[in-house]
Amino acid sequence: MAPDPDLTVLPDDIAARVAAFAPALDRVVAPKQLDRNLLVGSWNLRAFGGLTKKWESADGDTPRRDLADVLAIAAVLSRFDVVAVQEVRSDLRALRYLLKALGPDWGFTLTDVTKGQAGNDERMAFLFDTRRVTPSGLACEIVMPTDDPRVSPAAFARQFARTPYAVSFASAGKTFILITLHVVYGQTPADRVGELTAIAQWLAGWANEAAEWGHNLICLGDFNIDRTDDPLYQAFTSTGLTPPPALNDVPRTIFDTPGSGHFYDQIAWFVDETKGPALSLRCTKAGSFDFVPLWQQDLTTTQLSWRISDHYPLWVEFAVQ
Repeated sequence: MAPDPDLTVLPDDIAARVAAFAPALDRVVAPKQLDRNLLVGSWNLRAFGGLTKKWESADGDTPRRDLADVLAIAAVLSRFDVVAVQEVRSDLRALRYLLKALGPDWGFTLTDVTKGQAGNDERMAFLFDTRRVTPSGLACEIVMPTDDPRVSPAAFARQFARTPYAVSFASAGKTFILITLHVVYGQTPADRVGELTAIAQWLAGWANEAAEWGHNLICLGDFNIDRTDDPLYQAFTSTGLTPPPALNDVPRTIFDTPGSGHFYDQIAWFVDETKGPALSLRCTKAGSFDFVPLWQQDLTTTQLSWRISDHYPLWVEFAVQ
């Protein structure tokens, strides 16, 4: 068996391409500041499972995602303190190499594989910089009780196909719970309304409980919302969940065209005290990161989506002082 490649010794051309991420990220993503801020990210990494253990995959290699692609992904994720990752698959090779690329200061926690056709062989994961955040005890998958008074019976007639995953973290004396999910796309937008309504109702109740302990509740992931103010967005925000305004105009996928983008990915929390407890964290900035110009070269957009992703990463900066 061939030894694992040394991810610190890169071919010159790949090293130059990966190095170009640093100045591009500097222009877009807020810098990490010790005991002053917290950077939370969310990224749907398309079919993040297998990996071709070559610096550059070739025709006939399956999958086409290679070591250079993983280093590009790591260059982005390293700018966050904790990031929710959707579409991690049962094959953990790509995740294992991603963690190697991030280095020994990074940890992770993830769910088991969601079985069934709708589950799509997916896991939910959190990756985090242990120098900046630490898990604070809670890790759970949300299963909706059929008689929960926080969720109306009409809202949700089935269980989640891909169960939301919640993990609590602490940073600079602040405790926060992150809940990530990947809403099933379905055949029509109406197939998503029930799941979005149920999670919004459930989180409204949980936010009030968490606030009693001084915990913050933040929801993030791929909600498959088509556009602002459509029935899906209205269901998602029906109990007071609110994304930061800075995310309203950023594209979500590399296939979106200007002015007609989707609203799939979200980071949101409660801001109206009449509906749910507001965060003790203060949002200062938010945005996305466009990796396409840095990595596309002669790839088609579809080919690039299988190497990096079809989604852009989203991020939010919170002040912790």
